[in-house]
Amino acid sequence: MAAPIRYIFVLMMENRSFDHMLGFSGISGADAETGQRTLLNGLTGNEFNTFDDVRYPVSSPADYVMPVGPHHDFQDVFLQLTGRELEPQPGELKYPEITMSGFVESYVDAAKKAGHKDYDPGEIMKCYAPEQLPVLNALAREFAVCDQWFSSLPGPTWPNRFFVNAASAGGLDHSPDLEETVEWETHLEGGFRFENGSILTRPNLTSAVYAGDRLCIARATAGVHAGEVRPYSDFKLDLYQRPVAQYTFIEPRYGDVWDDSYATGNSQHPRDDVLHGEALIKEVYEQIRQSPVWEESLLIVTWDEHGGFYDHVTPPPAPAPGDMRLMPPAVNKYGFPFDQYGVRVPAVVISPWIPKNVIDHRLYDHASVPATVADVFGLPRMTQRDAKANSLLSLATLSEPRADCLVALPDPKRTAPPPRQEAKPGKLLEPTDSVTEGHLPGFLHLLLRTDLELSPPEQREEILARVRAIRTRADAEQYMREVSEKHAAASGATTKS
Repeated sequence: MAAPIRYIFVLMMENRSFDHMLGFSGISGADAETGQRTLLNGLTGNEFNTFDDVRYPVSSPADYVMPVGPHHDFQDVFLQLTGRELEPQPGELKYPEITMSGFVESYVDAAKKAGHKDYDPGEIMKCYAPEQLPVLNALAREFAVCDQWFSSLPGPTWPNRFFVNAASAGGLDHSPDLEETVEWETHLEGGFRFENGSILTRPNLTSAVYAGDRLCIARATAGVHAGEVRPYSDFKLDLYQRPVAQYTFIEPRYGDVWDDSYATGNSQHPRDDVLHGEALIKEVYEQIRQSPVWEESLLIVTWDEHGGFYDHVTPPPAPAPGDMRLMPPAVNKYGFPFDQYGVRVPAVVISPWIPKNVIDHRLYDHASVPATVADVFGLPRMTQRDAKANSLLSLATLSEPRADCLVALPDPKRTAPPPRQEAKPGKLLEPTDSVTEGHLPGFLHLLLRTDLELSPPEQREEILARVRAIRTRADAEQYMREVSEKHAAASGATTKS
């Protein structure tokens, strides 16, 4: 009998590779397919990258906060995977041989561009000791850890996050810039579109989105409206007092994005303390574990992409989604045909119907989420990517739910004594710096969509012109503050009414 899963929850964190988080965990367990004893595909300690004739090996422990934010846009990942610079070429990009040899070189480039002189090139090769991440390691040992889960493309946050809910990036292979996103709203209106939609907007599936703050990347998708995104602070109570959606997607708090610090966040972005994200994972698990829906639930915790951190496993070729692209041709900046997976990321799959201490060596990517949703709720697959993806439902093999699942996870805290001196923090972007750096343009798109939704139609052109005129990070911060206040006022009015 198939496990009676009625509720699927997904918590997607930010920017960490598998080896960086779990490579030195030393986990052994039962193979998900054979039941035989097996080892997690982690590090031996002999893996390395070479830069300027210096060998930089993997090492442990890692810093809780990175001094420099590693770069991970499409051209950066190309260098990390191939050891080569991406050269412009006409037509469709044919990905060359992958050597996993350019991580240090890419990190050095990022540090130089940030004007940071006091850095260690080998920082990007450092991986956490298991005691540094007690929550993630406890879940990986208590349920199922997938050690062949790859990001859906060798690129950045936005297209990888699209894959988890649409099994496609709609042709987007890079971080969108401000001009691009304003163009979307000017001529298309209503967000990024996919031929077959998203599992967040399927009429025959109930879904919910929770966000840690006003910034919710799922809002970039057409059909996901500001009023439908619930604050994560309501999540625990909603598990008891509201009908629980069949599919729930949870986004972390990204924090201060305007200066690229991500301070006050809990997404595990490299510039913020990794333990803040550990605390969020613990909280989400414990709230579901102690709720009335626990025995009918499946929780997936994964990361959108590797964030520039080293991993030793070569990503394999991937099936292209094969869907029609509805957005302008410019979204496919590099001619990428989506036939190559990105770097491996951590993923743990949690349910009382999963045996304890399972290691799954089967191939997964973010499209395994919509594949699993399709299997559980009897829905058609959306693209060729999720049609060919492995479903996670096969992990729920028990005939009755476990009674021994942890009720509470360890508290995340710095190991004492500290493993070593923290690296010095790198330079933050200044208010006068250009708005074009990093992911800020994408976040501004989210707020632009909210602003347009909350404003009368006659203000549309004025709002678009306002966002087009943003040049500095100070301009961006001011606009973000104004829209957040407007959103808060609208939410309060809705609550009172």
